[in-house]
Formats: sequence, C-alpha cells, structure tokens
Amino acid sequence: MILILFSSIFIIPVLMGWGKIMENIWGILFQGMSGKILSGILGISLIWTIISFFIPLNMNVEVPSILLGLFFSFKNKLYQEFHQFSKKDFIVLGVSSLTVIFAGSFYPYILDHFGYYIPTLKWLTEYGLIKGISNVDLTLGQMSVWHIFQAGFSNFSDPFLRINSILLIIYSMYGIERKNWIHLCFLPILLLFSQSPSPDLPVIIFSLIILNEIIAGNRNTTILFAFSVFVFMIKPTMIWLPILVFLNFSVIFKSNFKQFLLGTAILFLFFIKNIWTFGYPVFPIAIGDLGLSWKPDPEILKISSQFAIMKTYDMQYSYEEIQKFSTADYIKNWFSLEGIKSKINILFVLSLIIFIVFAWIKKKKLITLICISLLIKSIVVLVFSAQYRFFTDVFFVVFFILFYEYFDQKKSIIVFSAFSLFFISILSFPGMIQKYIPSFRVGSFMTGFEKEQIYKPSTYEYQQFDTFKVGNLKFNVSHHYPYSFDTPLPAITPAYLFDDVNAGIFPQLSDKNDLKKGFIPKKMTSEEKEEVQKVINNIKNTDK
Repeated sequence: MILILFSSIFIIPVLMGWGKIMENIWGILFQGMSGKILSGILGISLIWTIISFFIPLNMNVEVPSILLGLFFSFKNKLYQEFHQFSKKDFIVLGVSSLTVIFAGSFYPYILDHFGYYIPTLKWLTEYGLIKGISNVDLTLGQMSVWHIFQAGFSNFSDPFLRINSILLIIYSMYGIERKNWIHLCFLPILLLFSQSPSPDLPVIIFSLIILNEIIAGNRNTTILFAFSVFVFMIKPTMIWLPILVFLNFSVIFKSNFKQFLLGTAILFLFFIKNIWTFGYPVFPIAIGDLGLSWKPDPEILKISSQFAIMKTYDMQYSYEEIQKFSTADYIKNWFSLEGIKSKINILFVLSLIIFIVFAWIKKKKLITLICISLLIKSIVVLVFSAQYRFFTDVFFVVFFILFYEYFDQKKSIIVFSAFSLFFISILSFPGMIQKYIPSFRVGSFMTGFEKEQIYKPSTYEYQQFDTFKVGNLKFNVSHHYPYSFDTPLPAITPAYLFDDVNAGIFPQLSDKNDLKKGFIPKKMTSEEKEEVQKVINNIKNTDK
C-alpha cells in the first residue's frame, strides 16, 4: 500500500506536467487537474508508442520523461490546483484513494495478467515493438497502447505494475472535481481491476468521462474525438465511442473535417502499430492483407478464430458441435450456458432493450446517438466473439445514462461505501465468492489478505523454465506452468507451441543475429520437426 501511494504521489504530477505540454499543443480537454492528467496520459502514451518502434521503453525513456513532466508541473505551479478542493472534497478523495490503494495491493488474479499483460510489458521494456511478434504468441500482437503506457512507468516509478490503481485515484479525483458524484458509484466494482494493468479498466473509465463531458456540453471536438480514438486504440471493442463522438459533433454541432484530423492521425498510428506487430491493421482480424512476410500463418489465425467461437460459449461446446448449431441453437445455447455467464448474457440483452425503450421515450438526439453507437458495437461483438468481457462496458454506460440525474453526493457516497466494503471483503476473503459463485472462475485465483501488502503490493515469482532451440530460434518455455510471465525472453507458452506444431510452422528470426529485426512464420523442415517434437515430448513428460 505504501509503495503504491508513493507511486501515485510521484506519477500524478508527472502526468499533470505532460498535460500542460499537451494543452499548449492541441488545446484544453477540460479545465482542472484531472483534465491536465488525462491530456498527459494521452500525450505521453502516443509519444511512447512512436518511440517504442525504435527503442525499448526502459530507464533511458522513463527518466527523461519523468524529469520533463516534473519540470513543467513545478514551473507552472500546477500543485496549486489542489486548492480548488474543499475540506469535504479532500476527505472523500482521501477515503476513496486509500480504498483503491488497499484493493490494488492484493495479488493479481486475472489470468491475462500472466499470459498476456506481463509478457507484453517485458517485450516492450526490453525490446520495444517487435515486428511480427504475433508469431511468437498471437496474443502479443495486440500490444495495447495501455501496456505501452504502463511499460514506460514500470522501470522505476511503478515497478509493481499498479498503474490501474493510480488511474482509479485519478478517476475519483475527476468525479469530485466535476461534482458528478455518480462516478463514485462505479469505483467499488472497478476495484477488481486495480491489481493488474488490464486495458478493460481505462476504457471503461475514459468512456464514462467522455460521455460525461459530452452531456455537460464540452464542445472541444478535436481533443474529445482524439481521446475517443485513443480509447479505441487501447481496446478495439470500444468502437462505439469514436462513432458516438463523431456522430455527436458532425450531426448535432456540424463540426468541420479539420477538427477530426488529430483523431484520424491517432487511428493511423493504431493501424501502423498493428501492421508492425501483427501484420494486419486490426488485431485479431485478418482483413487488409498487405502480403507482409511477418503476418501470422493462416492456420494459426484459423485456430485462434475457432478458439474465439468456443470462448463465446464458455468452452462448454467443441468447435465441431458449435458448427452444427442451427440459428435457434446459437441463441438458445448462448442464453443457457452453465454458471454465471448465461446470467450476464441475459442481463446484457435486457440492458440493451431497456436502453432502446429509454431512448425512444426520451427522444433526445444525444441519447439516440448513444443507443445507435452501442447497438453497432454490440452487433460487431456478437458476430465475432460474444464473450461477456467484450461488452462489460455497455452495463456501465447504460447505468450511467439511466441514473445520471438521480445520484447526488449523499447517495453516491452511500453506494460507494457499501459496495466498497462488499468488494474489499471479496478480495480479503475470497472463499465467499469461491463457495457461492464457483462458475466465476477468476474468483478461484484470489488469495486473500496478507499483512506484507501494507508495505508493498503482492506479486508472484516463478522463474522456472527450460531452454530449447528450433531452427535459428533459441527460446524459453516455463517449466510445468502454462504461462510465461517471468520467463526470460524470447519465451513461448506451451499452448502456443502446440498450435505451431498443429499448423506445421514455427517462428524464426528474420535475422538470426538480431532479434530486434523481428519474427516470421516458417514451414518446418523435417529436421526442425524432429527438434520441436523433442520439445513437445519434454513438456509432456514434465507435466505428468
């Protein structure tokens, strides 16, 4: 807890300084501390994304960035903006911040933390963006800009990777500063994302902030659209947000095309990043084939697509069984999955129906545009992979719009207090959720409170691995463990190794003498097949 607090006190002024720099370049997102901080997050994330094409995001990048941010923060005396908070505001901010810091000090339990987030951060801090990295592990092809942002602060400022906890403090600051108390109601459930650099948290928070600004009448088209594209850049399932902002300013306020140029440039950077790491403009969709040598093998993409379809049904049906579904079966089986997933799916559809009726009754242009944008996003998600984690943000948006005018300060603080106690109890005593909601699988990975986390946040170490070589690639595989979160690079997860074997290909270095030149997929020779079979046999024998 103490170390997260120190990181927060250190990083927030840095972001404010960078925000001041960005405001001088493209204008003010909105007045206040949180406006500068969010502009700083946007600016430094984009700069680090460009830098990571050329060099790793190590201390050589972090230290100058910190010094520059602190310089502008103190030069412009931005710390004086704390004076705008009243004594009562400080109490609310202090309590909410301590709650966030406590929640963020628990062990990470989201499986993507070990299989996706940490490996991504290791590549970024040690090598930067690597061409064709998706050939080593397809999930690495995402390289979310949120992980670029986290990587830049992970060497010194936030070595325990609790940037999401810091973002939650910033979010509570925003709600208090703007006197939009409903935001406090969302904090308790968002505490569940505070232990890992999950991109789900920032996209939910940023979308709610942008929605709030649009409703409040913020007409800074350029920066709001740019920020909405930035949210899409973090997680493409947020496609509804830039659509909404674009429709709002083009249909209602008749903005000219020049005001969308910054956002368009950010979108272009997003496409370039994906093409560099994945081979196609939008991960994980194989659309826009440029014939690049480092694009993933079609068989790997096919396996990934089949897996996504099975994940839609919570792995309760095989791909072959799903292929035999009729249209009625697709719908019925999705609504009748075993466990909590079916309830979430039903609630999702009910939420959309309620919101459609609400929009029809209100007959307001903005609410109608929000509804249209959410429906577009929902259709896209349902077509590609209707996993609940891809439409979680819809619940927050619907609740926000429906109850925007209902929650005042008193009601919001009551909801925040009650539900914070509830979710902190779940984190501290996970046996409750493991007993009563066993189908909520991530709950089984929660470990409860340990006194050591009062000083520093809890983290895992494994550091057991085996080293192999196939073709010109020497790589490491975690020993008797499915993820490679602290395995030295280059590391390949066992599951992806099996996919490679099934596809008859294996990643190879573009330049055998320089890993930074990237990876390509290559059909295995008979000799390489023998080499990889030895690796497979070793893994299978280890797992027995």
